[in-house]
Amino acid sequence: MPEDLWDNFDSDEYQEHVTISTIDSTTESKDADKRIVYIEDLEKRKQVYGICGECNEPGTGWKWCRPCNAKRFKENFKNWTSENKDIDEFIQQSQLNAVHYRNYIEWIPFEKFQNITYIAEGGFSKVYSVEWPEGHIEYWDIENQKWKTYNWGKYALKSLNNSSDICSDFLNEIKSHLQIYLYDVVSCYGITQDPVTKEYTMVLRYCDDGNLRNCLNKAENYIDYESKINTLQQIARGLLDIHNSGLIHKDFHSGNILVKGIDAPFISDLGLCQPVNKQTVKEEGIYGVLPYMAPEVLRGHQYTKAADIYSFGIIINELLSEEIPFNDIPHDQFLAIKICSGLRPNISKDVPKLLAELIIKCWDAEIKNRPTTKELYETLKKWHEEENNELTSQIGKYNEIRRKNFESKTSEDRTINIRTHSQAIYTSRLLNFKNLPKPVNSSNLSSCQLNSADAKYAIQSTSANPSNFSSIR
Repeated sequence: MPEDLWDNFDSDEYQEHVTISTIDSTTESKDADKRIVYIEDLEKRKQVYGICGECNEPGTGWKWCRPCNAKRFKENFKNWTSENKDIDEFIQQSQLNAVHYRNYIEWIPFEKFQNITYIAEGGFSKVYSVEWPEGHIEYWDIENQKWKTYNWGKYALKSLNNSSDICSDFLNEIKSHLQIYLYDVVSCYGITQDPVTKEYTMVLRYCDDGNLRNCLNKAENYIDYESKINTLQQIARGLLDIHNSGLIHKDFHSGNILVKGIDAPFISDLGLCQPVNKQTVKEEGIYGVLPYMAPEVLRGHQYTKAADIYSFGIIINELLSEEIPFNDIPHDQFLAIKICSGLRPNISKDVPKLLAELIIKCWDAEIKNRPTTKELYETLKKWHEEENNELTSQIGKYNEIRRKNFESKTSEDRTINIRTHSQAIYTSRLLNFKNLPKPVNSSNLSSCQLNSADAKYAIQSTSANPSNFSSIR
């Protein structure tokens, strides 16, 4: 029996947060933040990934040998079928080209799942939790000549609406997962089909605590600034990996960040992800959640990485201020008008100055003034890792203020505080606004942070006087 040499890889050198666009990638992407891309140099691959105990060649990923595993997968093609030619070919290609266990998928018969429970429905999909006793493949056990699997306990099934007639949107979302097989992005393990509805379904990692928005709403203990900055730098790392892969998210909001506890966030819902250079603006409108959408996107301009940064600015403020953006007013054309005119959510007075300044930079109306994803990640990482910096002194006193405020409220008080307007919609939907004003920043910080009640009053005043908005009809 061949010796298993996988334990020879250099764990200090290996980094989980790899970015690989294709198997033909060269050594490192330009802005990869020193993260390992596919390594073509054989000696370097030996050092980082170890040596395959079967073919004695360097691995292509953690305990993964692409040539050996491709042969195993190919030999098994005859033993399964989705009964859909396009899906079969899609899965087979992912298995033949996989350089890591996170960038291949398998066909999983629906009867393999147990305890199927409905969770929620979003703008385009339904989500269920399931148990999958067999679990997903991690690597080939050379000594025992079988796949080594891992079971998360629960997995998520996500079916896109009307996916019984398989569409490009379904496969494109899975392609995004395979292209960005990273720790900070929800992993996709396979495809299955509901035998009753006939809908095709993605099998994803399940996150026990739901999305970031729900996690904040349900928090029973105070979440300090140190924990929040750690969460934000992980989210920024995931967004950086998406952007380094040549993609943009396009639907970035707190409902699309899943969590296993506040300290383990994962970016999800990559359905709108697409290459930066292959975008088209649909004539019928744009998809998204209005409070998180950049003003230039609301006006129908092309989505960019900077638009994701704007959305992240709203998310940062939501996490730090613990207030859902614009939750007490309708999410309609009048709100879109105000956003283009400089309206932004409240920044709580007990958010440290440095963090408030970062938020304001992210949601600047001028694209050129927003930080790049790399700048944003490096800033948050520095604040998280350095024990003594300018932010540390600011955090101390504000932590105490927020802690006392949190402990003074009952869970019922906090529930009342997060109630939303009946026309405040936080799932992605088709939006179609015409002739919105050119995006500008508010003339001063205080008006930029008008509270929602002020905004509601301004909107009602505008609607009461049609002459005020005749130019935007």
